[in-house]
Amino acid sequence: MKVFIANRGEIAVRILKTLKRLDIPSVAIYSDADKYAQHVELADEAVRLGPAPVKASYLNTDAIFAAVEQTGATAIHPGYGLLSENADFADACEKRGLAFIGPRPQHMIDFGLKHTARELAIANDVPLLPGSEIVDTLEEALSEADRITYPLMLKSTAGGGGIGMQLCWNAEELSEAYESVKRLSENNFANSGIFLEKFVQKARHIEAQIFGDGQGKVIALGERDCSVQRRNQKVIEETPAPDISPELRKDLLDTAVRLAEAANYRSAGTVEFVYDVDAAQFYFLEVNTRLQVEHCVTEEVTGVDLVEWMVKLAAGEMPDLANIEISPSGAAIQARVYAEDPNKNFQPSSGLLTEVSFPKDARVDTWIETSTEVSAFYDPLLAKVITKGANRAEAIAKLANALSVSRVEGIETNLEYLENILASEAFLKAEHTTNFCDSLVYHPTTIDVVEAGTQTTVQDYPGRVGYWDIGVPPSGPFDPYAFRLGNKILGNDETAAGLEITVTGPT
Repeated sequence: MKVFIANRGEIAVRILKTLKRLDIPSVAIYSDADKYAQHVELADEAVRLGPAPVKASYLNTDAIFAAVEQTGATAIHPGYGLLSENADFADACEKRGLAFIGPRPQHMIDFGLKHTARELAIANDVPLLPGSEIVDTLEEALSEADRITYPLMLKSTAGGGGIGMQLCWNAEELSEAYESVKRLSENNFANSGIFLEKFVQKARHIEAQIFGDGQGKVIALGERDCSVQRRNQKVIEETPAPDISPELRKDLLDTAVRLAEAANYRSAGTVEFVYDVDAAQFYFLEVNTRLQVEHCVTEEVTGVDLVEWMVKLAAGEMPDLANIEISPSGAAIQARVYAEDPNKNFQPSSGLLTEVSFPKDARVDTWIETSTEVSAFYDPLLAKVITKGANRAEAIAKLANALSVSRVEGIETNLEYLENILASEAFLKAEHTTNFCDSLVYHPTTIDVVEAGTQTTVQDYPGRVGYWDIGVPPSGPFDPYAFRLGNKILGNDETAAGLEITVTGPT
């Protein structure tokens, strides 16, 4: 087997590390923006696809299949995002005799559209929130909304990642959002189908990790709580889900397995549920027919390498699932480090990374290093920092410590925001819900320079010294005494960096 990785970023690096451990040859792809990316260096072979935009590179299936033929790869791992849940792509792989390392195309069709997934859930006695079929007009949507009652979610039937979802509290908001959500759905997923679903005001997001052999046997590898979300995008994930009873946990996992076995599900997948805190009841949300970003926490408590399982299943070397017993141990938690500026309403950030440093005592899945150029063309996920403890409190404490010593310099990131979440009393007490981030009080300790001012510079003491022998003169503060005194007044180390204003001040 020679595995072709049809992806980029940290998931490509993650897959490559497993393939190297298994001594399986690998092929990576890259765009012009990723020419020097870490996954390109790790792979045995790497093929350029095209310019940076995803349509011209990572979504260019003609270029991908040409690269597969050129390198003689026999299997494709799609990772997550991009083409990972594209049934046409998976079908094209199998028709070319390539092993698609993931679910069957039919599974993507069955579960890929949320309204058809709801139909499967109904047929298999899976609890569902009140909702509608596909609504074709605004009038139909308003009529269904009166039946379901507000508040409710207007949702795209395709896609994910929080795109194509809008919370509506009344008919006026539904009327305003209808065309926008329909347009987003069409533009992002080439499917304009939208439907309505009852909104649970005090909800948690709990999901079950499953793995199936494609022959009717599916096992669950525990559940994850992914309730800490911002704009419907997950930020913190953990396992086991805190503050739920053993009976509810078993019922949730059994339900996930029952639904997946009904479809003869193959490979890794996730069955997602919304949990009504007040009613202590879970409801089916959707099935993600791929490896999830948050699979790492499950691996930490089970000792299972899910990528290895996916590869072995595709190679026909997977042990019988009936003989595998999963016994999770301890607790694990993951934080997503994003290239975004919390001080500017989380707008994306891009540029050259001048320093990247993560602690050695935490698991860090990342694609960045010092000198990496973070492009504006792709998903802002830079790294996942994962820690494990004997219990939830220990895992959180380890993660907080790991984030406090992590450094990603050169662009803005959400590192400080993540630390703020972990220090929140509501989170520590497991009282958080999916709207937790909306009420999180966060004051970024950053400076936004609007106008520099004449000869205002960033300096530190003693500055650049010791390079006269190669012709580089020393530099540093214009007034080193005043500079050090200022740091002393503030309680800083005298070598701390600061702004030195010599003519006119900045804004």
